[in-house]
Amino acid sequence: MNRVFLMGRLGQDPELKKTQTDLAVCTITVATTEFSKDGEKKTEWHKCVCWGKNAENVAKYLKKGSQAAIEGRIQTREWEKDGEKRYSTEIIVNHIEFVGTKESATPEPNIEEIHF
Repeated sequence: MNRVFLMGRLGQDPELKKTQTDLAVCTITVATTEFSKDGEKKTEWHKCVCWGKNAENVAKYLKKGSQAAIEGRIQTREWEKDGEKRYSTEIIVNHIEFVGTKESATPEPNIEEIHF
C-alpha cells in the first residue's frame, strides 16, 4: 500500500501551471516538524503535486504559511539531464484539507493582558 498522510505548513506560495491539455497542476512545498523526547526539533520538507480542481483550489486559497492536511501517495520520477540520471520524490495529492492559515494560527491575546 502506498499511502501518505501529512499535516504541515506551506513553505512558499503555491505554483500553478497548466498542461498542454489545459489541466491545472499545482506544486506546493510542505514542512512537517517533529520533536524528539529530548526536545530536539526536526523539520522535513515535502514536495506535493495537486492536479485538476484540487490544484486550482490550492492556488486560490492557500499561501506561504497556510496549514494543510494532505492524503496522497509517494512517487519518484526519474529523468536524465546532461547525461546524468536525476530523481525527484514527491507526494501526489489525492485529498487536501485547508486547516488554517498562518494568521489564524497566531494565538488570540489573553484578555487579562489587554489594558485599557
